Amino acid sequence: MLNRDLLYKITENMGVKITDDAFKRFDTYAELLFETNKQFNLTAITEPDDMTVKHFADCLSVFKYADFKEGARLIDVGTGAGFPGLVILLARPDLDVTFLDGTGKKLAFIESVLSEVGLNGHILHRRAEEAGNDPLYREKFDFATARAVASLPVLCEYCIPFIKNGGSFISMKSAFSDDEISSSSGALRTLGGKIESDNVFDLVENTKRRIIIIKKISQTPPKYPRPSAKISKNPLG
Repeated sequence: MLNRDLLYKITENMGVKITDDAFKRFDTYAELLFETNKQFNLTAITEPDDMTVKHFADCLSVFKYADFKEGARLIDVGTGAGFPGLVILLARPDLDVTFLDGTGKKLAFIESVLSEVGLNGHILHRRAEEAGNDPLYREKFDFATARAVASLPVLCEYCIPFIKNGGSFISMKSAFSDDEISSSSGALRTLGGKIESDNVFDLVENTKRRIIIIKKISQTPPKYPRPSAKISKNPLG
């Protein structure tokens, strides 16, 4: 299903190593994604080379910019079909990954992949703003990830409350998101985050991507995250 040579070439160029066992897990995931997508929409990207580049290589790029210690806890917010959280776990089964989404069908798909490859993950069928206020999850994670979910000021309010002090929010964005970044400064100050690195890179030729690493430098005030309607209507400025 996936283009093995293409994936290895891209990841090698990024300085990211993947094992043959990890590739087998990725390929199983891609096949299940392709088949399940016939029943309900998980992705618009179904051509093998496109899937290899735009889903798998893209998600693996996080390893170039973030240092995941063995056993680190990660929550993938708005995980959808599992990007990037499931790719991260399939590459690094030692990590403790929680998949958060409001759509049960998407989480059921992730469970089916985990079962097929024999790995464990935590499935959390909740809204992000509810889980972010739950003591079981609030400020309990080393990392939060989000890919193409919402604008950066909105994402910060959803994701930063999950992170421990000293942890990081990894936001995967379009290369052309300067306005989002500049408009997130107030949200970052309010929520206890600070941009540690802003990385624009060529995933492949003519395809630029961006990964923003936001460090949690102080505790998030208890009033955040607010209800989703307030977050959407009045993003923190």
